Amino acid sequence: MLRSRIIPCLLMQDSGLVKTRQFADPKYVGDPINAVKIYNEKEVDELSIYDIDATVQGRGPDFDHLRSIAVESRMPLCYGGGVRSAADAVQLIKLGFEKVSISAAALERPALIRELADAVGRQSVVVTLDVKKTGLLGRPGIFTHNGKRAAKMKLADFLPLVEDRGAGEVVVNHIDRDGMMQGYDLDLARSVRAAVDLPATMLGGAGNVEHLRELIDAIGTCGAAAGSMFVFNGVYRAVLISYARP
Repeated sequence: MLRSRIIPCLLMQDSGLVKTRQFADPKYVGDPINAVKIYNEKEVDELSIYDIDATVQGRGPDFDHLRSIAVESRMPLCYGGGVRSAADAVQLIKLGFEKVSISAAALERPALIRELADAVGRQSVVVTLDVKKTGLLGRPGIFTHNGKRAAKMKLADFLPLVEDRGAGEVVVNHIDRDGMMQGYDLDLARSVRAAVDLPATMLGGAGNVEHLRELIDAIGTCGAAAGSMFVFNGVYRAVLISYARP
């Protein structure tokens, strides 16, 4: 029987880990290899790692650094950042990553989704979409390049295309709630769940176990991803890598 996955999400910048608030003001929170070792001991369901500067800087994945991370991991890993070809995806799978995430590249060329699925299997292809409210009605719009560039495709239109082109999972990250730790946007989560049948993961807003429970209660089996909740402790946001299930 399928069950919901609780997924720590780590942001990588200059080979270190950072945490942002609404995609701004990155705070250094440690070394990715040390974090992986800690999460190994905590037996997490899955770990996602995103290089947040790769697309902005126009470069591909740092395979040497990612190899050093993957060799330490005893849990399923997902990587995103700068992946632009099936060859990139194949190389990441060979390094030990179970899933490969694409975002801006998928919006620029949706055919890439199918190319990756054919190369590494649908189950290994993740499309991550960063969204925030836009316009007077506050409808979710898709943004790329660390939230700086608006995509032409609307979320409601792009989600079915993602599924049709062969993605195995979609991750929707709420920019407005990033790092705020005030809970997921449950209305957004319900709209994503209604739009696609493939596995869906929500990211942005989780601050405690109750927020994870609320998400799962709202949309059923899903991925509940969080960043700040698993790297900060207390009102002063002291760095403390942790993990919890509802």
